[in-house]
Amino acid sequence: MPRVQLPATTPKRRAWNQGRIIGQKRPLLPKQVCSIRARLELAGNLRGCDLVKLAVSDSVKDDRVRERASVIQSKTKRNVQFELTENTRETA
Repeated sequence: MPRVQLPATTPKRRAWNQGRIIGQKRPLLPKQVCSIRARLELAGNLRGCDLVKLAVSDSVKDDRVRERASVIQSKTKRNVQFELTENTRETA
């Protein structure tokens, strides 16, 4: 009995993680955790979910990193401004 060869299937779209580093990430340093806590307290109860939504475009304008950024809180819809530390500006 002859074997039937099926055509090879090709994915219709690129895998979401193709070309990205996957796996466990390095933990935050205690200094970074302390800095984040201090910024949250100074910013008037800015929540972590609001920080996660930040994009590079929120902190960069005209190829320069801003010293201050603002975020609209998802729960209260209040505009909160906060200062970007020098370490953060160098990283961006």
